[in-house]
Amino acid sequence: MRIVATGTLLFLIIGGIGVGVLALALLGAELLHFGQPELDGPVSIEAVAGFTGALGFGAAIVNELVGGGTTGAIGVAVAGGLLAAVPTAWVAARLGRAARDMPIDATPNRHHLVGALGLVVTPVPVDGYGEVRVRVAGQPVKLNARADRPIPVGAQIFVVEALSETSVHVETY
Repeated sequence: MRIVATGTLLFLIIGGIGVGVLALALLGAELLHFGQPELDGPVSIEAVAGFTGALGFGAAIVNELVGGGTTGAIGVAVAGGLLAAVPTAWVAARLGRAARDMPIDATPNRHHLVGALGLVVTPVPVDGYGEVRVRVAGQPVKLNARADRPIPVGAQIFVVEALSETSVHVETY
């Protein structure tokens, strides 16, 4: 049975810590922002964590490949870890920035229903509710519908008024 070199074990621990911090940072744990959450340094926590993780795991791999029992072999392992760590830190920083700066649309609400076109999926009676399917923000939505006159299944409709978040007043199109 082969015993893992002390240097390799140390590098694996460093890599594990880096991956753990990276996972927490990408999940939004806001590490290292205890006092001033709006302060952001020149290097993101994702970049530091990616660098640390890749340095640890890369150095562990190189250390095992060169048989890291000497100081020179550990130096080669650290150099190999640095070769892996720099591009990993750059990618982690870019992905973190992309996730934070991602443009998002406003959440659709009942006012976005007015003017939507759709189809009747359950007949709409005069004195009750039927069901219609419309597209809101590109997504199909099934809603309860009222109308001034009966509308059969399959008829194209136009939403005239949003009565609530889940019900609308419609007319044929």
